Amino acid sequence: MRLCRSLFFQIVLATVLGVVSGLVAPDIAVMLKPLSDLFLRLISMLVGPLVFCVVVQGISGAGNLRTVGRIGLKALLYFEVTTTIALCLGVAAAAMFQPGAGMHIDAGTLAQGPSGQFGESAATLRKEGLVGFMLHLVPQNPLSAFVHNDVLQVLVFAILFGCGLSIAGEQGKPAAVLIDSIAAVLFRIMGMVIRVAPIGVLGAVAYTVGHFGMHSLEQLGAFVGLYFVLIALFILAGLGILLRACGIGIFSFIWYLRAELAVVMATTSSDAVLPQIMEKLTALDVPRDVVGLVIPAGYSFNLDALSIYLGLAVLFLAQASGIHLTWTQIFLVTGTALVTSKGAHGVPGVAIVILAATLAVVPEIPQVGLVLLVAVDWFIGIARALGNIMGNCVATLVIAKWEGRLDGTVAQRVLQQSRAPSSQ
Repeated sequence: MRLCRSLFFQIVLATVLGVVSGLVAPDIAVMLKPLSDLFLRLISMLVGPLVFCVVVQGISGAGNLRTVGRIGLKALLYFEVTTTIALCLGVAAAAMFQPGAGMHIDAGTLAQGPSGQFGESAATLRKEGLVGFMLHLVPQNPLSAFVHNDVLQVLVFAILFGCGLSIAGEQGKPAAVLIDSIAAVLFRIMGMVIRVAPIGVLGAVAYTVGHFGMHSLEQLGAFVGLYFVLIALFILAGLGILLRACGIGIFSFIWYLRAELAVVMATTSSDAVLPQIMEKLTALDVPRDVVGLVIPAGYSFNLDALSIYLGLAVLFLAQASGIHLTWTQIFLVTGTALVTSKGAHGVPGVAIVILAATLAVVPEIPQVGLVLLVAVDWFIGIARALGNIMGNCVATLVIAKWEGRLDGTVAQRVLQQSRAPSSQ
């Protein structure tokens, strides 16, 4: 049956089986934990290379922004400000509502696994201070960063490599093509790994319910609910205020993009609607050069909803493990997330890899929680995709307004026509 081949159906079925086994036979259920460990090792295997390719692609792609001067700089500034605010929103909401508090996941028991190799950077910060930490960020050689799976060292090398690739121009194109090819292969491998996610979800859910009880899943549902509320708040309030400054109402804008947003909801991806989105924004009298620059760049640099997710998920897993994060650790997490999130779009499961890379700076948090989040990632993906596409559409209008090239009267007329009964 076609339904049985659906990954979403398989994950839902694995979740149900995990819950049932955890309630009916908890002693047997806890023995399924190696299934989740195997899945986590597969994810861990891809973290370093995938983060390297994503960051290099994002930075080298930004080279085009310099050629357009003022618009590119304004777009980059806007992207960084909004993604930082979004990330802080996720962190603040997790700190305020404590969605993971009370799960009592045993960090000492669950940390035995792929997460054990992450931690040298954070440990160095605690033992040797800021100077030692800064020195540790630079690997002895690039290969050692990948061998030890030290994501922060991989990030440093990726940033330098991406900058060098951008500066090299034509001479760097063969290397850029090679990185793109490697990234394409890694994303295909990621697709294969995600196909076995139901097995990892079965092991994680069965172990969690069998060891910690049904209460743990209730709080996982609270995490999903809180995320949806944050995305709605970010769109209606945050983006709504920015749109109002452009002379456009948020609800009129949402209705104008209703067909594209429906596709995004169904596919949990915004890639399929990129051409239609660009055409509709152009129809609002946004200059084509602004649309052509901001929208594609925003797909890599302006992932607001992903930023909210990273901030919320890291603190959720810390609370679930009973771990108190210091302000230094939170600063490291947010700083890492701002870099690792660049370019992470349109690939199933890549959010889990980015979250794993972000967790690298807090090795005390057991990464088995990643598998639990995979169980609800399809639902999370709906809100994440909607938040990202709305953020990029609003960014385009804001940059056009900032440039003084957006005629609000034309936009209003087009939006009114879209509300007419005869409009498609």
